[in-house]
Amino acid sequence: MINAAPARVERLRVKLRGAVQGVGFRPTVYRLATELSLGGWVQNSNDGLVMEVEGGTEKLTQFLEFLERERPRAAVLISQEVLRAEPKGSKKFEILPSLEAEPKSVSVQADMATCGACLSEIKNPEDRRFEYAFTNCTGCGPRYTILHDIPYDRANTTMRDFVMCQACRLEYNSPGDRRFHSQPNACPECGPRVWIEIQARREDGSPFAFAAAVLARGEILALKGIGGFQLLVDARNETAVERLRQRKRREAKPFAVLMPSLEMTRQFCSVSLDEEELLQSPEAPIVLLRPRTDQKLAPGVAKASPYIGVMLPYSPLHHLLTKHFRHPLVATSGNLSEEPIATDNEEAQQKLFAVADAFLLHNRPIERPCDDSVARVSRGETQLIRRARGYAPLPVVVPRSLPPVLAVGGHMKNTVAIASGRELFLSQHIGDLDTLESRRAFEHGIEDLCRLHRFKPEMVACDLHPDYASARWAMESGLPVVRIQHHHAHVAACAAENGLESDYLGVAWDGTGYGLDGTIWGGEFLLVRDDRFERIAHLRPFRLPGGEAAIRQCWRPAASLLFETFGAKDMVDTIPRAKVLPPILERDVNAPLTSSVGRLFDAVAFLAGIAEENQFEGQAAMSLEYAIGDMDSKGAYRFELTGGVADWSGLIADVCSDRRKGIAASEIAARFHNALANWIVDVSKSVSVKDIVLSGGVFQNAYLSERVVGLLEPRGFRVFTHLRVPPNDGGIALGQAVLAGRYTS
Repeated sequence: MINAAPARVERLRVKLRGAVQGVGFRPTVYRLATELSLGGWVQNSNDGLVMEVEGGTEKLTQFLEFLERERPRAAVLISQEVLRAEPKGSKKFEILPSLEAEPKSVSVQADMATCGACLSEIKNPEDRRFEYAFTNCTGCGPRYTILHDIPYDRANTTMRDFVMCQACRLEYNSPGDRRFHSQPNACPECGPRVWIEIQARREDGSPFAFAAAVLARGEILALKGIGGFQLLVDARNETAVERLRQRKRREAKPFAVLMPSLEMTRQFCSVSLDEEELLQSPEAPIVLLRPRTDQKLAPGVAKASPYIGVMLPYSPLHHLLTKHFRHPLVATSGNLSEEPIATDNEEAQQKLFAVADAFLLHNRPIERPCDDSVARVSRGETQLIRRARGYAPLPVVVPRSLPPVLAVGGHMKNTVAIASGRELFLSQHIGDLDTLESRRAFEHGIEDLCRLHRFKPEMVACDLHPDYASARWAMESGLPVVRIQHHHAHVAACAAENGLESDYLGVAWDGTGYGLDGTIWGGEFLLVRDDRFERIAHLRPFRLPGGEAAIRQCWRPAASLLFETFGAKDMVDTIPRAKVLPPILERDVNAPLTSSVGRLFDAVAFLAGIAEENQFEGQAAMSLEYAIGDMDSKGAYRFELTGGVADWSGLIADVCSDRRKGIAASEIAARFHNALANWIVDVSKSVSVKDIVLSGGVFQNAYLSERVVGLLEPRGFRVFTHLRVPPNDGGIALGQAVLAGRYTS
């Protein structure tokens, strides 16, 4: 009898990099290895997740296949390295304590919405976590907002002072439990607590029942959430909504709405299948939806916005509150206008004491502020408008390795970024840098991002604009500074997130950006070759009488265009209040030049009778897009192209003519958008490249973006738009980092 040869034993060392900690990866590896009777170990390291597995060749092959197929849904795998190691005779598989060694380059996991299993426990009166506001598992719950340091272990989170009870410890140590090594694991016996304070007095009884009563009375509730405080009122109560606007000093910018359920969302908004999926995703952003004509939200919720920003409950706190108050709620950042979001109980009570009537508080510290993300669905894809909770600080992988660069972004919608090899880590939304508090938040954001990743920048990238707070910080940092033109950073960010390496035509349209000639750019076509650009076309410049005032008051850019097209008399006849402008426009006094498509939107919105002013950034442009409605117009106004300059005078004349004829505002809006799309097509046809990149705040406009794609793709062009990074100034730090790194590498 011939004995079969023993199975060959091998040992593999596997290293996974990306967002692989805090998502249940170690329990998954343990389960797969034990099911296949493999020996070895797995552990968190400062470079990701490391494991060694030993056994027969066939079983090791199965292990790698299972690992690819069954990795946790929330994990973001950037790279996997598999090396052979010397067998050690391991028969048992174990989870080792986390390894702490330099350098630290692990990706930090973003916060995740409550999963279905945890939600079932919260709703079950027989479960020990019934109505417990801090229920989570390896598949859901806070990560980034509670993390103090890496590796992701409880001692490095704000849960470190909450000692697990025996029952929670048993779950934590049981490989078959979905809370196996879940770092924020807790229950009512050992975890954080929630309470409500009304007029500085703590109330006994159910805090959520008290909170619901506050909301039912039309009062304002400050809720300490996952990434900071939120201010909530009954979204059906116009008096309550207007009171919130007055106290928060938020005149017209639309409020987001927290809907108790998807079913209720459908009662108020039109929701596509893609939008439903996004609302219910682990990221759970605010999603911009079209309101139904019969919806009954208070008019003050959306004000002049054509959309309603809707989110579903994404934490146990929200689920429990909406269980007791089963109606739509305004849910806006817990701050005063233009200030950072509050995160600490005492801070919130000091800053919001004149805003909120009651405070729903808890004692789990928030490590860093993180607003709700905002997204929309365009062409079946998710496009981020604000990148924060659920997405930050997951890395964007770029095609080429970069040196250590810190990019400090712009002045509006600020984010900062660091480059580490091929990974770019973009911070959460920080906001506009107009106030001392916001600039402090900006500086803390830089310090926090660098500290968390043990990152030491060798240079800093900033905008060309000399008055940006971010640029001033860069110039005073003591590091070598690389200054990047605003619109070049826009298109470079879009190209980088799409992995585009070839030459391309970048279309950068927005409201304001400092140009190479010292004027305000914003309607630019940049031919990019080897990371250098040539401005090959742009909007004909016009003046902004009153400077900053012309950004808010749409009649000012409209008057300027009329002045250039028809002269002073026709300008005043059309806009009587513009009678003060001829001296300003004739002498070029406080009337800077701009090529901004954003300001052209403002002017056309005014001339079409659609918008008077921008009470928040982009309001007029948003209204002009919304005015199109369901119209399928093929008509388009004319742009005269001469030497790469698009002359708007014919377009303005046509808009005025149509308005006098009584042409519907919807038709005027459609013809204007179609003219812009045709302009992009004409310039694209004039260059040799076939890759077109669209970036800048104007391309938050779904109608324009989709029309451009629909016109260019049948002509053989590839069109790239933003998806994971905002097209507005929230994305330019990414472009700055890429360009600065490539210029100096």
